[in-house]
Amino acid sequence: MTASLFTWPVRVYWEDTDAGGIVYFANYLKFMERARTEWLRAMDIEQGVLQQEHGLIFVVVDTQIEFKSPARYGDALTVTTRIQEHTRVTVSFKQEVLRGGADGELLVAGALRAASLDSKLYRPCALPKTLLEKIAEGNA
Repeated sequence: MTASLFTWPVRVYWEDTDAGGIVYFANYLKFMERARTEWLRAMDIEQGVLQQEHGLIFVVVDTQIEFKSPARYGDALTVTTRIQEHTRVTVSFKQEVLRGGADGELLVAGALRAASLDSKLYRPCALPKTLLEKIAEGNA
C-alpha cells in the first residue's frame, strides 16, 4: 500500500538541543510523534475524541531510528510521515526528518509501528472504521 506523504514543519529551539546546540537524540522521536498527531488532525481525527468516544488509544510498539546527520539550533526541519502498511489493529509508518523542505537533507530515518488499544483494558482493539476508510482511500 502506498499512501500519500504528509509533511509537518518543525523549528529547532534551544530546549530541543544539548549544550552544544545539537538536537538531543530523543527529541527526534517527539518531532515524529507531533507529525503523526498532525497527520491524524489533517484527516479530522482527534486522539482525545478517539479515547472518549471510541475508548481507544494508540501506543508505539516498535521503532527503529537511523541518525545520519545532526540538526542544530535554529534549523527549519520537515518531518515526513507515510504509512507503510496496516492491519485492523496496527499502523506502520515510515518517517523522516529533513533539513529544509521535503526535498531537503535527510537527517533521520525512522520506522515505527503503533497499535490501537482499548483505553480501559489495555488490550488490542480494531482501528476505527473512519480511519481505516481514510487509509484505504489514500488520504492518510
